[in-house]
Amino acid sequence: MKISIDGLHKAFESRIRLGIMSSLAVNDQVDFNSLKEFLELTDGNLASHLKALEKEKFIGIKKSFVGRKPNTKYFMTNAGKIAFDGHLEALENLIKGISE
Repeated sequence: MKISIDGLHKAFESRIRLGIMSSLAVNDQVDFNSLKEFLELTDGNLASHLKALEKEKFIGIKKSFVGRKPNTKYFMTNAGKIAFDGHLEALENLIKGISE
């Protein structure tokens, strides 16, 4: 049986990026510290993965201040939603192909 991996997006191969996008798929926006806590990552590790997704234009950033503290929130862009939905569909098709 031949298994097709067409449609899988390289940007989502990492479990961390998959976790970030999954979190943003079910929330309008999520702040840096919440993502860090949820995914159990260091600041630097999370920042590098966020930067990669931002470079692809899959996520956007909203910076503000809460009191005197900076607060950075992330959201999924339309391009990110299209790419992530396509990736999930490809995963579903892959699973269905294996189980048939």
